[in-house]
Amino acid sequence: MSWGTELWDQFDNLEKHTQWGIDILEKYIKFVKERTEIEISYAKQLRNLSKKYQPKKNSKEEEEYKYTSCKAFLTTLNEMNDYAGQHEVVSENMTSQITAELTRFVQELKQERKSHFHDGRKAQQYIENFWKQLEASKRRFERDCKEADRAQQYFEKMDADINVTKADVEKARQQAQIRHQMADDSKGEYSSILQKFNHEQREHYHTQIPNIFQKIQEMEERRIVRIGECMKTYAEVDRQVIPIIGKCLDGITKAAESIDQKNDSQLVIEAFKSGFEPPGDIDFEDFTQPMKRTVSESSLSNSRWDGKSEPRPGSKSKGKLWPFIKKNKGGGPEDFSNLPPEQRRKKLQQKVDELNKDIQKEMDQRDALTKMKDVYIKNPQMGDAASVDHKLAELGQNMEKLRLEAQKFEGWLAEVEGRLPVRTEQTRRQSGMYDTQNTSAVNNCAQDRESPDGSYTEEQSQESEMKVPVTEFDDEFDDEEPLPTIGTCKALYTFEGQNEGTISVTEGEMLYVIEEDKGDGWTRIRRNEDEEGYVPTSYVEVYLDKNAKDS
Repeated sequence: MSWGTELWDQFDNLEKHTQWGIDILEKYIKFVKERTEIEISYAKQLRNLSKKYQPKKNSKEEEEYKYTSCKAFLTTLNEMNDYAGQHEVVSENMTSQITAELTRFVQELKQERKSHFHDGRKAQQYIENFWKQLEASKRRFERDCKEADRAQQYFEKMDADINVTKADVEKARQQAQIRHQMADDSKGEYSSILQKFNHEQREHYHTQIPNIFQKIQEMEERRIVRIGECMKTYAEVDRQVIPIIGKCLDGITKAAESIDQKNDSQLVIEAFKSGFEPPGDIDFEDFTQPMKRTVSESSLSNSRWDGKSEPRPGSKSKGKLWPFIKKNKGGGPEDFSNLPPEQRRKKLQQKVDELNKDIQKEMDQRDALTKMKDVYIKNPQMGDAASVDHKLAELGQNMEKLRLEAQKFEGWLAEVEGRLPVRTEQTRRQSGMYDTQNTSAVNNCAQDRESPDGSYTEEQSQESEMKVPVTEFDDEFDDEEPLPTIGTCKALYTFEGQNEGTISVTEGEMLYVIEEDKGDGWTRIRRNEDEEGYVPTSYVEVYLDKNAKDS
């Protein structure tokens, strides 16, 4: 099955077919190139997608990734990044193993094909020239034969004519002999060329052309084998990354299986737990009592302190159930005393950890500079040891400041941690806050609307409703009698009392103590008859009266 014997006369068709084969290779190269571009584009899009949904550093979003579901999502994003990397590997391997190699092969193939068909054309041209030479010798032989025949006939005619001289006859005879000799020479030349042509033609069609066509056939078969190998490589490049892609998908599955709803629920508790006790029971208020009182007993002043005035039907209490529900506008105090106990503990712990990290960084820098100084002392040519002293002194000062800061926060943290497990007076106060707020607000509404004869007026009702939001927490302190002072205190720091039940103080201010710290970190103070509230105990220096201590 050889092209040289089967297709000996199909030179032009073979030339077209082999060109078509090279075009197929170039088309396949283009196909693989476009596939690699798709892989690169897909990988880029996957990476951008993964990056887009990554949590921003030092943001609230990053804090959310402590939950197992968010951690699983983050793992998915990371695995997708690795997944994208495998598509980049596919692109790189296809480019190096297929596109580059096949492009080189096509260039070599084009050169080889050009050489083979050049040899074929050269052989074809040679046999065609030989054929022309044979045809020329044949025509010459034919012409000489005709000329010899005509000369012979002329001689015979002259010889038969009695009127022709003997000299003319002899001349005709000689001319006929010359022509016959020329015909014999042409015959010999034609015969010789014919033999040579037949030999060359056999050589051409049975040796040269078969050899050339055999090389072209081998070249074409190599092309076919090569494109098959490239197709296998195309599949293998994809197959090589399947295990790694499988691992990426396994990682996503494992991350999904690691989601723990109970753990996330516990984290929600840790994130938002205030540390307060739930509100206590609300005492029954007997609103039938005002009906039995005299007009003088139902006066505004008496009803305010008795706390038993009758509310208008349908009136709403302005009291709030949860303690510290008011949002703190601004930065808040340094010791986070504006926060509920549990949240305060977390913030203080976080601050202590941050300060310890900063201290460790400063210590590491100091150790590095100390080593550098030792090197400079031992090898003065490397640097001046004295140049490091200033930086070491600066680091020492920074460390001392950080240590003092850490001690301050650790002190506050110890106070909080020492009091959290115990149900203190503060938590009892907070538990009863709703009771006091609710009843005081309702009573104020009723009392402000109550006329001396026990009836209600709408104008007073409207006015009281405007006043309630301002005094809703202050009414907590409307006790039966104003609490007596048990000592004095000096404000060590400025405290912005922005939450309900607290009072603002400025550094160095002297105030009266009306209730000492019950173990919850708060001291109740009074500035004058109308201004009193709680401040963090750590913010004031208390001087209790001896009589108060003895009692």
